[in-house]
Amino acid sequence: MAPFNQEQLNQIRDERREQIMNSALIVFSRRGIIGTKMSMIADEAGISQGLFYRYFKSKDDIFTTLIQVAIEASLSSIDDLYHADGSPLDKIKKLTESIIDESKAPYFKLILQARNSDGVPEKAKQIIRQYPMEAYVNRLLPLFREGQNAGEIADGNLVELISSYLTVLSGVMVLGEDYHVPQVDILMRIITRGF
Repeated sequence: MAPFNQEQLNQIRDERREQIMNSALIVFSRRGIIGTKMSMIADEAGISQGLFYRYFKSKDDIFTTLIQVAIEASLSSIDDLYHADGSPLDKIKKLTESIIDESKAPYFKLILQARNSDGVPEKAKQIIRQYPMEAYVNRLLPLFREGQNAGEIADGNLVELISSYLTVLSGVMVLGEDYHVPQVDILMRIITRGF
């Protein structure tokens, strides 16, 4: 068997880092930062704790990295809506489906934990402070306004409407894996005209 070349070694390293990050995301989203130990992440990833330290300096380091990734992904998913096909309501429904999707829920849970939990690393808190809930509301405002103008979105104060929408979705995510997630069409009723 021929030795690995540098490109193959880099690919293996990137894949291992991704594996560790995915495992850490699962553990952090279930247990929070205080309830998570490095050994739990290593066990979830199926690696030794020593190997973990080749990729991340500490639990705080990987948590902060995951927060940065989660924030970027959540903002990107909103920004992508403006380029998607469909009516404003179709786009908001697509966002709702994305937020409650089981595979993406750990990222949203992680953001919620970083906003509300003790023991969050200062660097992660700084990232969260850069993107308060107001930043999400402001990003969604043009889409909701367009929906209101098209007669799809309920009348009233859009900031209040978007804040209520995000609060309900946050509540659904926090309730956990054993909770029956409502159907998207039911969730959409809180923002649609005629509710």
